[in-house]
Amino acid sequence: MTVSVVSGVRNVLTPRALTQLLLGWIAFVVLLIAHPVLKGPLSTPALFALLAAIVVVIVVCAFGVVTQAERLAHRLGDPYGTLVLTLSIVVIEVVLISAVMLGPGDHSTIARDSVMAVSMIILNLVIGIALLVAGVRHRALEPNSAGVSSYLSLLVVLLPAAFVLPGLIGSEGAYESGQAVPILITTLVLYAFFLYRQMGPQRDDFQEVTAAPSAPGATTTSEGHRSRSSILEVLSAHRTEVLSRAVVLVLTVIPIVLLSHDMAALLDEGVARIGAPVELSGILISMIVFLPETITTIRAAHTGEIQRVSNLCHGALVSTVGLTIPAVLVIGLITGQTVHLAESPANIALLGVTLLLTVTSFFSKKITAVHGAAHLMTFLLYVLIVFS
Repeated sequence: MTVSVVSGVRNVLTPRALTQLLLGWIAFVVLLIAHPVLKGPLSTPALFALLAAIVVVIVVCAFGVVTQAERLAHRLGDPYGTLVLTLSIVVIEVVLISAVMLGPGDHSTIARDSVMAVSMIILNLVIGIALLVAGVRHRALEPNSAGVSSYLSLLVVLLPAAFVLPGLIGSEGAYESGQAVPILITTLVLYAFFLYRQMGPQRDDFQEVTAAPSAPGATTTSEGHRSRSSILEVLSAHRTEVLSRAVVLVLTVIPIVLLSHDMAALLDEGVARIGAPVELSGILISMIVFLPETITTIRAAHTGEIQRVSNLCHGALVSTVGLTIPAVLVIGLITGQTVHLAESPANIALLGVTLLLTVTSFFSKKITAVHGAAHLMTFLLYVLIVFS
């Protein structure tokens, strides 16, 4: 290992980054060792104290993820930078849902409940806060309409295919085998084609409309965007830094998701003790899992990077639906489990309102704080439906 490589790794693995990384993994190992104890009944104060401790660890690790993601994003430029964070979280989330389905018990609705919760959290809560912050701090914000349109084109197709069609053409809210196969294949093909276009011919559609300072060593066009060949130049010149940051990011994300999964049983018990709806547990877990992306999104909104807000939020949801639904359908076909995807009429109506609101917000001539407030109101309506 050369001196330059060692120096590059040290610049990435700072004492703070190392502390955040070790904290997450140590907490996970401690929980793993303590599983026999946690299986027994805990007092209510002990239960909520343990939950609070886990949340604190997750928040500390989340800031570590955010740091690496932001450095990568500014080094690589969009959409590559945001894809690293988005895919690392979404892929692990898909693996967790798949693991739960393959485990003991009846989990036929976990994919529906999880993806619906993620949809409402991302499209309304996170985007609502981001637009509120951005609208208050900046007078005029203009997203790249071509990029936002591409995201919404997929969501307008994938979300109804996931939540509406199973109730209309399926059996008891689930696709039959002959229906599941074409749905999962076309979903994967569409998502793969989207990624190819996003990272290749249509890359400019997912960059900021206004020129922004480039990362050190990056070349730009006359419009202020990186040239198409600049990504190769950046990788060549900063290979050690990019690889190191990507590895540290993923290794910090994994304990966040694992801790969220391990605390699911504790959270279910806590929700039951306070008499809250079962769906609340899924909502809270989804919020915690996507915490790093949420923090990154709000920071991007604070600095006026409105297209990056779209890349993080809309891109995360496209990836979640595009990967989760095919994965659970495959598991259902292999194991013979029934995968219930059809949503309730109330949630379907709210999903339609959310998509319409997203169009009116991001295709407005000027994004304002009022748009953010409307998204937050929609999320409150979703919470109202959960508690009804």
